[in-house]
Amino acid sequence: MLLFNVENIGVDTMYNLGSQFVYDINKARANTACVFVGKTYRISVITERLIRIEYNKQGIFEDRQTQNILYRNFEAPKVNVMQDNRYLEIISKYFRLEYLKEGKINSTRNLKIFLLSTDKIWYYKHPEVRNFEGTMMSLDDYNKNSDYGKSLYSDDGFVTIDDSKSMVINEDGTITKRESDVQDIYIFMYRKDFGLCLKDYFSITGYPPLIPRYALGNWWCRNYPYNEAEINKLFLRFSKESIPMSIFLLDKDWHVRNVDNKKNLLTGYTFNTKLLPNFSSVINNLHNKGIRIGLYNNPVEGIHTHENMYLKCREYLGGEENKSISFAPYDPKYIDVYLKLLLHPLEGIGVDFFWNDYYNKNDKNTSFILSHYNFLDSNRNESKRGMLLMRNSTFASHRYGILYSGKTTVSFKTLKLLPFYNSSSSNIGLSWWSHDIGGYYSGIEDNELYLRYVQLGCFSPIFRIHVDGGKYYKREPWRWDVQTFEITKYYMQLRHKLVPYLYTEAYKYSKDGIPLIQPLYYKHPDIYDKLVYRNEYYLGSEMLVSPITDKKDLVMNRVIHKFYLPSGLWYDFKTGKKFPGDRAYVSFFKDEDYPVFVKSGSIIPIDQDIKNNTDCPNNLELHIFPGRSNIYNLYEDDGVSNLYKQGYFLKTSFDYNYQENNYTIIVRAVEGKSGIVPEKRNYKFRFRNVKKTSDLFVNFNGKELNYESYEEDNDFVIEVIDVPTIGQLTINCRGKAIEIDAVRLINEEIDDIIYDIPIETRLKEQISQILFSDLPIKKKRIKIRRLKNDKLDEKFIKMFLRLLEYIQQI
Repeated sequence: MLLFNVENIGVDTMYNLGSQFVYDINKARANTACVFVGKTYRISVITERLIRIEYNKQGIFEDRQTQNILYRNFEAPKVNVMQDNRYLEIISKYFRLEYLKEGKINSTRNLKIFLLSTDKIWYYKHPEVRNFEGTMMSLDDYNKNSDYGKSLYSDDGFVTIDDSKSMVINEDGTITKRESDVQDIYIFMYRKDFGLCLKDYFSITGYPPLIPRYALGNWWCRNYPYNEAEINKLFLRFSKESIPMSIFLLDKDWHVRNVDNKKNLLTGYTFNTKLLPNFSSVINNLHNKGIRIGLYNNPVEGIHTHENMYLKCREYLGGEENKSISFAPYDPKYIDVYLKLLLHPLEGIGVDFFWNDYYNKNDKNTSFILSHYNFLDSNRNESKRGMLLMRNSTFASHRYGILYSGKTTVSFKTLKLLPFYNSSSSNIGLSWWSHDIGGYYSGIEDNELYLRYVQLGCFSPIFRIHVDGGKYYKREPWRWDVQTFEITKYYMQLRHKLVPYLYTEAYKYSKDGIPLIQPLYYKHPDIYDKLVYRNEYYLGSEMLVSPITDKKDLVMNRVIHKFYLPSGLWYDFKTGKKFPGDRAYVSFFKDEDYPVFVKSGSIIPIDQDIKNNTDCPNNLELHIFPGRSNIYNLYEDDGVSNLYKQGYFLKTSFDYNYQENNYTIIVRAVEGKSGIVPEKRNYKFRFRNVKKTSDLFVNFNGKELNYESYEEDNDFVIEVIDVPTIGQLTINCRGKAIEIDAVRLINEEIDDIIYDIPIETRLKEQISQILFSDLPIKKKRIKIRRLKNDKLDEKFIKMFLRLLEYIQQI
């Protein structure tokens, strides 16, 4: 551990925090071939869509990295330039910039940018009213302030990031405020090419890191003072119930909180030995079960005198004897001590990551500083990949890990907010939001609300259960009724099964900047104004989710849910029912069902095993949907280190060739290195909505293999064991009329409702004859109303009249 003697460090002296905090200053300097500079202005064309404009009366311009912008030096884009002593014109494929040299940029007479092939003109302080906005900073107080911030996605086809007031990162990695009054803005001119806008954004701010694989599993956290026996009991119960858990996140009470007259301290680094006398053994025990450990951390109160490392900290930082050392996030010496003397020892006993919960909505700079230093420090070793749970500090937070949205109330109102909140985050390049599943505090515990939270969490970026300490908050699945427990268990198991798919999509986000969640309105902008469909989003490349956020109809015991499916053929991921696209639907979902769809030809890799750890699976199952050919490349690495950056990963291609009555799937490693995944693997190929056929061909590298095949539900399943992961596995299925036509029919759903409602069987027969007859809707309504004479309860009459309304809509 290297700490520098405080006495030898002056105010203006460079401070060596560590190489993990240092950026290459040359990458922050724009390519001079596309920089146009005068006495008071500097204009840098960074890409053919992105311009940086600086204005300062003293001619002071910034070449250092800032809290938002890290990179500016790229290959010179193709532009045409015309200029003289007074006038500058720059033309690219996307824009034409006109500037009256040395003129103040806040005047349209001096500066304007035309978006080519449109009638749009950008000027300084343009209102950008067509901006779709991005995610707000926190949900803690969203009832008081639910404004969303500015995003990159706009119908204007351009957007501005004002970097004038952001802090700068010095060459030694320290962070300071700007010394000069400068206007420093970045203008993205992208028309409808939002994907290219994101590419430019990630190019200058830095691409998102690849989070550890275990972060995609189930998290558990309760604001409760757990002791060792309670921790062991909790995870034994999860194991007994076959509910996988990948992360145990300890809230505040892991550290000493009450000392002398100091009560309920937020900040602490010394274990509460009354609760956890030997925490290293707790960590080892959980690690042996495949569970990772995170600790709450809020450094806002500084360093208290009771801390084990207090004297050592004061030796370096100074201060009055027996008085707490004040929190000083702008002081590099303080940050150095904070990381090396307070956090590193905790990592040394096995703590996997920290949850930085510093939150002050009026102080985003401190949030940034803590996220920046905490994450980069966690990523300092190749053997351990960076990981941090943190608060959002707006732009460029994607660089620092997983975002915590704050303490939310237990309510359907909160649940309704989350899907749009998640998808809006993609508008500013964020994906890794995590929310308190079930809500954190207040409200009324409700099994339906809990289930819909769990289901949404299953198909969200992060699945994190977190709740306040009251004993009547029911987050343990076994505290609910049997049906609620079984449904919760199914979706928590499914979450871990989906990790191979989710991790592959996480890799795409990290490498190519493709957000894990993309709102439906990216491809269908008109959806944005249709509130009933606006919550829908793509989860990765293969899935489309239409979240349920409304309460069910208690009479029919189902949620009446409207959704829209884009063009093409779609399948319900769970049931396999087929839905023709480019149309809206009304459907009726039981508690156990959730509207998740996959397009024809989709390939979803899932882990067959139910386990805590999320390592590369030994038993891999592929869900393959008919209708079109497709290729899906599964990405795998060790999941915990940074060695993947050196090529230690493996991509496996699943090449599905679809012809009617003739399917072929070819599995082969296409990129990377051997030794990353198990040497051999068992495969289960689940051809959805396909009948069994005996005309099969299974071989590996041309050699015929043994296999087992059978029908299960409406699927044709082929199992092949002990298949080497390096080489080519080929499976061909042939037969006539082997695809099952499982088109979803509204009549079947209504018939199920009739089956389930508690009325006399003879009335069910009458209702069925009315609803499924060829009569006009108006006459059906009359006949349903007349069933009151047969003593059909009024609530059921109203229910069937509503069903007729939905039938009419369809």
